[in-house]
Amino acid sequence: MPVQIGAKLAKKTTCEISIDCNMLDAYSKDASSYTIKPVAVAFPKNERDITRILRFATQHKIPVIPRGGGTGLVGGALGKGIILDMRYFNSVKVGKRVVLVGSGVFKGELDKTLKKHRMFLGPNPSIGPFCTIGGMIGTNASGSHSLKYGSVIDNLLQVKIITSKGNLVVLPKKDNTMKNILQDVNPKIQKHFPKVSKNSCGYRIDKITKRSDMQKIIAGSEGTLGVIISAKLKTIPLPKQTVLIIVSYDTLKEAVYDVPDILKLGPSAVEIIDNNIVEHITIRLPRRTKCLLFVEFDDHVSKKRATVKHVLSGKVIASTSNAKQIMQWWAYRNSALSYTLRMISKQEIVSSLIEDATVPVHRLPLLLDLVEYLTSKYPMRVITYGHAGNGNLHIRPIMKKKDMRLIRNIAKEFFSGVISIGGSITGEHGDGLARSEYVKLQYGSKTYAVFKKIKKFFDPTNTLNPGKIVV
Repeated sequence: MPVQIGAKLAKKTTCEISIDCNMLDAYSKDASSYTIKPVAVAFPKNERDITRILRFATQHKIPVIPRGGGTGLVGGALGKGIILDMRYFNSVKVGKRVVLVGSGVFKGELDKTLKKHRMFLGPNPSIGPFCTIGGMIGTNASGSHSLKYGSVIDNLLQVKIITSKGNLVVLPKKDNTMKNILQDVNPKIQKHFPKVSKNSCGYRIDKITKRSDMQKIIAGSEGTLGVIISAKLKTIPLPKQTVLIIVSYDTLKEAVYDVPDILKLGPSAVEIIDNNIVEHITIRLPRRTKCLLFVEFDDHVSKKRATVKHVLSGKVIASTSNAKQIMQWWAYRNSALSYTLRMISKQEIVSSLIEDATVPVHRLPLLLDLVEYLTSKYPMRVITYGHAGNGNLHIRPIMKKKDMRLIRNIAKEFFSGVISIGGSITGEHGDGLARSEYVKLQYGSKTYAVFKKIKKFFDPTNTLNPGKIVV
């Protein structure tokens, strides 16, 4: 089968097509725990290559899965069809407070380019140097500084895609071709979306209020609506000064109770790590430290540094504007996932199912109560860290064996609890293979039906990354 598809596909396009076993094995994995072997890997170099591949795939009913850096945590870039490696779509053109960037550009490279212009991109996932812009758009990526600067959806001004029919589409469009989607977007549907600052579950139609918002439908769409070619993104001037304040707490709950008052001061980031991550910090800490809060300000620094101390119940153990020290502290926070993986024995697994919940910030204590209840009920321990300022915690359950029935029971109970307190089952990592089957639980039948209409509008043959978001 792969040999036949590879041979036929090679005749349709001039780009490299690989069916080598080692190559297929490499692309059968990403940063998630899933493994799905594709039938071929294509390396398109231009829009014509993609158009021809998509038309071939649609004709032969073969799925097409766009892929960037492969850093996704929920299997969004895996599938049994043709993998499109977008590495050659790597152009960058910096404008005034905007950048036009190819989907295959690694964010680390974009950061270097923007820094020369004294600018930066707001969304900053901790895996930043290794993820691509296409992947960031596909998952509606956020990161630590989305608290102030928003997720990708808040910074996406324009996007160019190719649909499964091979048509090039630039969103937002000035004509009326998207009027059907706009008709389906109404207050009755939008009320089913959680009132949270970060959400990567389903298609974000709650962000579409007018025709000029239509590009936002692609943010978080995980390659299911079109292959992203390039995007125009908002850029921001680098702050003149930054202060990072590290606060020590005895418990996670004590820390999250402080967050609403901290937010009133307008921080650029409020991050949290539990005792499991704290153990890896080589800087000397107070003996009873079980949790750290990272609080950053990048405007009115002197005033906010002084004021924030009056709203903190924890102990300030560091307060610095030194760039190297700030970078060192953030390196600890950004290594939370790798520290988690180091703490697992060969007999244990980490489930990616419930690792990305977001709730209204004032309900973070309720989210922690839910986790405490589940750890008392099921045989698991958890590692917790994440974006406290957004109400987005990465809760990583560790258990002794891969019992899918157990994992699904935990997931359904956890997701039901998150939804009941007004949250989203995924804040920034997407639905992928892990959570797509729970999207309907999040939104209900009517909103889910709108999602299916959107999918059919853009991809009537279900060629693009099938099985993700709508299943």
